[in-house]
Amino acid sequence: MTSGDGIVLRRAVAADAGAAADVWLRSFAAALPTVVRPRTDDDVRGYFHDVVIPLRETWVAEETGGGTGIVGVMVLNGTLLSQLYLDPDWRGRGVGDRFVALAKERSPQELTLWTFQVNKPAHRFYERHGFVAVEHTDGSGNEEREPDVRYVWRP
Repeated sequence: MTSGDGIVLRRAVAADAGAAADVWLRSFAAALPTVVRPRTDDDVRGYFHDVVIPLRETWVAEETGGGTGIVGVMVLNGTLLSQLYLDPDWRGRGVGDRFVALAKERSPQELTLWTFQVNKPAHRFYERHGFVAVEHTDGSGNEEREPDVRYVWRP
């Protein structure tokens, strides 16, 4: 799926693991500076290589025409939109919108996701796409121990 912005969305392959993990790391650092990560950068890269790419429905956004390569990653696990991360330079340029549209195509009856309570830009983004906050937690159920919010989308 290519659009006029020079971005193609495609299924990730094994060779994408490092670049996808690096997008995740840059995005997490930029969007969630106060959230303590329980895993090292190398752990994250290993997780993408060993689990995310081979075992999950993983999509990447890649800049075409000799650009910067992979600029976004989205991971679906059934109806769970488990990850959507964009390179900080690519936020606000429509790539996230395209990922959400693709997720809705792939799971047309329902999508759920979790995001941290401190990530207000993510709340606005998902709410703009029709997601509704249905649960707030104290963070005891996630590795980061950071309060989070569960969102649900249904058509």
